[in-house]
Amino acid sequence: MTSINALGGASAASAPAAKPAGGTLDYSAFLKLLIAQMKNQDPTEPMDTAQYMGQLASFSQVEQSVAANAKLDQLLTSSALQIADAAVGRTVTSADGSVTGQVASVRISSEAPVATLTDGREVTLGAGIRIA
Repeated sequence: MTSINALGGASAASAPAAKPAGGTLDYSAFLKLLIAQMKNQDPTEPMDTAQYMGQLASFSQVEQSVAANAKLDQLLTSSALQIADAAVGRTVTSADGSVTGQVASVRISSEAPVATLTDGREVTLGAGIRIA
């Protein structure tokens, strides 16, 4: 019988599961383990109700975390697009004052928006930059 503890970890009796680097289970691996446990449950010895409820609570937390992360990603993308829109055509100065120029275009990267100036130099639109 496959069992999953309340934190979503599998016991030694479980089948190998997809496990990303870092040692944590992702959302789909958690679902696969939960479904495998339900399918392979011995009908003469059903799972403890308290343990089952703990697993459902863990599942709910995982689901809510996935939804919250998706919303945060949308919010960050929206913020980066607003910064990009505000910078195009304006003059930016880097935080240390070493780079100044007019923004020709803005590229959105995973860290922060990156402004390409009319002379080809790039400035990351992060903390401390000035837009005039």
